[in-house]
Amino acid sequence: MDLAAKLTAHFEDNIAATQRSMQTLSEPLLRAIYLCFGCVTNNAKMLACGNGGSAADAQHFIAELVGRFERDRLPLAGVALNTDTSILTAVGNDYGFEQIFARQVMALGQPGDVLVAISTSGHSANVRLAIEAAHAREMKVIALTGKGGGPIGNLLHAGDIHLCVPHERTMRIQEVHILLLHLLCDGIDTLLLGDSA
Repeated sequence: MDLAAKLTAHFEDNIAATQRSMQTLSEPLLRAIYLCFGCVTNNAKMLACGNGGSAADAQHFIAELVGRFERDRLPLAGVALNTDTSILTAVGNDYGFEQIFARQVMALGQPGDVLVAISTSGHSANVRLAIEAAHAREMKVIALTGKGGGPIGNLLHAGDIHLCVPHERTMRIQEVHILLLHLLCDGIDTLLLGDSA
């Protein structure tokens, strides 16, 4: 095996996935930035959820809002629904793992809030139920998926935004997801603070 060649192939595949995403997702990403900006500037909050690597992405995104991205600003309201182990284990034990995010959306979500729902495959049952709960609470949804979007792509309503990475490989999808989340943060800050020098 030529490991150096394999690494080069990974870099090239990442670049290709990013370029395809730029071509297909720039317009919905712009709409997502304005949706998030409207949320955080109207006394509403961002909720985010995902499993595994997508849970880490959800937590990372909310940390950038509550803390800061690249520039100092006031904290922005957000909650990562995959971080409270007492809630996750209590709801998982009493209602089933599929309900761990939906119960929190029903408890915390309000009209005007936005759910960022992350699933590389678009199949995650607990993320699907969180989206249904968000709709029941009159929230908008930004779904980050890949692999064609799966069932999650079919759950979205008018006004929701689907950022479906045009790739089949989980690692590539996750790599683009974190780029998209960083671009959301940068877009929000640009609208709040103006262009950075």
